[in-house]
Amino acid sequence: MSTFGTLNTAYRGLTAAQLGMNVAGQNIANAATEGYTRQRVEQSSLAAPARGLFSGGTLQPGQGVSVDTIARLGNSFLDGSVRSAGAQAGYASVRSSALQGIEGVLQEPGENGISTALQGFWSAWQGAANQPAEDGPKGLLLNAANSVTDKISSAYKALDAQWTSARGQAQDTVNAVNAAAAQVASYNTTIRSALAAGGSANELIDARAKLTDKIASLTGGAVREQADGTVDVLVGGNALVTGGSVRTLQLAGATAMADAAADAPRIEWTSPSGTATLDGGELAGALSVLAPASKGGAIAQAADAYSTLALALATAVNTVHQTGVTGAGASGAPFFTVGGNPAALSVKGPTDISGIALKASTGGALDTSIADRISQLGVGANSPDKVWSGIVTDIGVQSRGAQQHEALTTAAQASALTGRASQASVSLDEENISLLTNQHAYQAAARVMTAVDEALDVLINRTGLVGR
Repeated sequence: MSTFGTLNTAYRGLTAAQLGMNVAGQNIANAATEGYTRQRVEQSSLAAPARGLFSGGTLQPGQGVSVDTIARLGNSFLDGSVRSAGAQAGYASVRSSALQGIEGVLQEPGENGISTALQGFWSAWQGAANQPAEDGPKGLLLNAANSVTDKISSAYKALDAQWTSARGQAQDTVNAVNAAAAQVASYNTTIRSALAAGGSANELIDARAKLTDKIASLTGGAVREQADGTVDVLVGGNALVTGGSVRTLQLAGATAMADAAADAPRIEWTSPSGTATLDGGELAGALSVLAPASKGGAIAQAADAYSTLALALATAVNTVHQTGVTGAGASGAPFFTVGGNPAALSVKGPTDISGIALKASTGGALDTSIADRISQLGVGANSPDKVWSGIVTDIGVQSRGAQQHEALTTAAQASALTGRASQASVSLDEENISLLTNQHAYQAAARVMTAVDEALDVLINRTGLVGR
């Protein structure tokens, strides 16, 4: 190799070391940047030139170093694990939040719960039986009956509002998915152009990866990498993003809980149209709680449970009450009326004390056998209190199970993120070592250039001057 060849070799080493220091500095600067994946300069040695006709037997050294690329040290397998864990965690989180909301509506145990109201209702019947000639205890009985029916209807309305809120959040999630998909498609176009031009697109790939992680947590989508640097995002096996094109989603179906049984909420493709199948994620969790009661929808099932309680209460009380005579002298009159569906909203008690029957049709003026019998309806295997206790227990068990599932999926997600971070995140110690290594390499390459420069100076400017 000629002296000028050695100078070129030194120059190659100088530029490679400088780029290494720049990349280490980039890593250090982004050590706390969310979603940043560390980078490394990939180098390869340049072989010696082929021995030509006039090169003789002289061995030739290599021609220095070649900087091949600035590699992004990500791992597609670990990325896939993070997306899968995120989809499961998103699904579990939405279900857990919804069931905790339902549990909050119960207000059990507590003085504002239906259990307390039922106990007061049965006690009011006993109070009226103890003073059949007085109007005051009968008025308290009406208040107790209204307290029970009001709590049932209020809880149903609260669940209806929760359903509407959950649907609104699902719509926001669909909008977020479509917006993220559009950004991924835009990044695909930019990354493909940058790579085709021989440039680096590592930071763009990091930004795109954050979006694909988000889409996975929302829809359970999968990602498929392409040779040109783009990615396809799949939802239920169908492409949401392909290269620079996007196929959007929409939330269809009922907008009110009362209509969900006939037209359950669902996710559809906009063009061409069709029902989208979700592989987990927050949207799948939202659809599971928005589903009608017949399909396991948690909110609708809880709302139907209140109607079940209303019917059980009305049936139990009316069965006894209709065998008595009201204060107005009517026989066979029900205490509770259920005006329509849902029963939770239409169950009502008497409007005044004349509609209360304390005595049996064959009893005397001070007979209170009807009131006595009704006051005992709170006990027994099929009592309204037992029905309500079963409802509370069932919702509590579901909520507890959902919270445990959320805890497990959250832990799995954290483990997946930790595994990826061990591969992709920046280690300041490692970067400092890389920085020092490249710094010394830079100094050594500069020293080689200085040595070659001095040799050339002697060769060109001082050769033949000896002895003058």
